[in-house]
Amino acid sequence: MEDCLACDLTSGKLDLPGGIIFSTRYWNVSHCIGPLNVGTLIVAPSRHCLHVWELTEEETKELGPLLQRVAAVIKALLEPDQVYVCLWSHMGWKPGHIHFILQPSWNHLQNQYSRPGPTLQAEMIKAKVPPPRDKVEAFAAKAKEFFQAFD
Repeated sequence: MEDCLACDLTSGKLDLPGGIIFSTRYWNVSHCIGPLNVGTLIVAPSRHCLHVWELTEEETKELGPLLQRVAAVIKALLEPDQVYVCLWSHMGWKPGHIHFILQPSWNHLQNQYSRPGPTLQAEMIKAKVPPPRDKVEAFAAKAKEFFQAFD
C-alpha cells in the first residue's frame, strides 16, 4: 500500500491534533487537519478503504447511525445552523482513503464567504488558514466527553 495520510494519522505515525475522538468497531472520528473551521470532524473507516462500494455490510450498518451521532455532538457543542456531511476521497484526482467530513456552518459565514456548502469549503481550502491548534484540541476534548456520555 502507498502512503496514506488517513492511515498515518490514525496510527500515530503523523501528528493528529486532538487525537482519535471516538471509535466504533469499524470507524474512527477525529478533527479535520485541513483549513476548515473548528468542529469539523472526520469519520473514516479504520481499515484502508478507497471506495464506498468496498465497504462491508457491517461497516455500512454502523455508518448511518454514527454520522447522525457525530452531527448531534457538533450541534450540542457549537449550535451551528447546519452540519454539512460530505464524502471526500480524492487526492490529486487519485482515489484516497474515504472519509466523511461533518462541518458546522452558521448563517453569519455569508458575511465572509460567497456561498454555502461546497463553495464555503472550497473558499476555506483556498484561503489555507487552519484553525488554531489549541482550539481544535479543546473542541476534541469536549467532543470526547460527549461521546462518552452517550455510551
